[in-house]
Amino acid sequence: MMRAVICESWRPFDQLEVREVPPPAMRPGAVRIRVEACGVSFATQLVVAGQYQRRPPLPFAPGTEVAGTVIEGEGFAPGTRVFAVLDWGGMAQEAVADAIHVTALPEGMSGPQALEAAVAMPISYPTAAAALLWRGRIGAGDWVLVHGAGGGVGLAGLEVAKAVGARVIARAGAAKHAMLRARGADAVLDSALPFKDDVLRLSGGVACVLDVLGGPTFDDSLRCLADGGTLVTVGYAAGGIPTVPANILLLKNIAVAGLNWGAYVGWSPDDNRQLHAPRVRALWDQLLAWWAAGRLGPTVSARYPLAEFRAAMADVAGRRSAGRVVLLPQEE
Repeated sequence: MMRAVICESWRPFDQLEVREVPPPAMRPGAVRIRVEACGVSFATQLVVAGQYQRRPPLPFAPGTEVAGTVIEGEGFAPGTRVFAVLDWGGMAQEAVADAIHVTALPEGMSGPQALEAAVAMPISYPTAAAALLWRGRIGAGDWVLVHGAGGGVGLAGLEVAKAVGARVIARAGAAKHAMLRARGADAVLDSALPFKDDVLRLSGGVACVLDVLGGPTFDDSLRCLADGGTLVTVGYAAGGIPTVPANILLLKNIAVAGLNWGAYVGWSPDDNRQLHAPRVRALWDQLLAWWAAGRLGPTVSARYPLAEFRAAMADVAGRRSAGRVVLLPQEE
């Protein structure tokens, strides 16, 4: 038996419970992982409420990003330190992931802190990287505006943009400004204040906006784009799903693009994980190379034992975290 956070029916996250349950069944082409750390994300609240684009079969353990050590499985020796993206099942002491979505940590990345930090690699960093590189097509010298820059995807976006030589305007709460400057932000704006005039003054117009918020920031973000620029929408943490005034796209020669990382790792109804696996693997390899070279610094701002999963989500939902919040399923 193992301990896991279990969702037995669609409900608010705080109504879930930690239970003793059998470990997940092994399957062909998979890897069983002893979960040392599991990421806590805003979207998990939608999943357990039955409001996400895909519903896991009940009952299930939520959680889609883990790091730990291999117990058994295809292509990995037992004891190998890995991170993995899952369909679900991460908030548990053991998880089973498709081998194509399991990545070994490079040699030299040792200790529990490296495993905890690796929780940012299955989803946060590739979401930001795919948004900026695949959709936004940013390059050296480009100006990029990152909303929610203190959160998991936003902070990853800042670092990925700097890794390719772009210039970044990072927008976040005042408590996170010093951290963002230390991570290389060229300018930092307070998320409590209007931003359009400052962005245009600093950049003359940005090549790309990474928007994790949606809501009321969206329209002004469009007006921050330079000719040919792209706003990439990756989430709606601010609550509102915006609509696009198509005339401004025409008048300013700009674009709006979406980036759904889940579509690349099998979360969409047609499940194209095998089709996208080579492109996904290449992106993870690039991110690991940047991490090993010190150009990325995955950050864990808070750690909680499994039993304190509600407090962990409160940190995320309250935007108190700078980087990622993780659960430690092996700790009491």
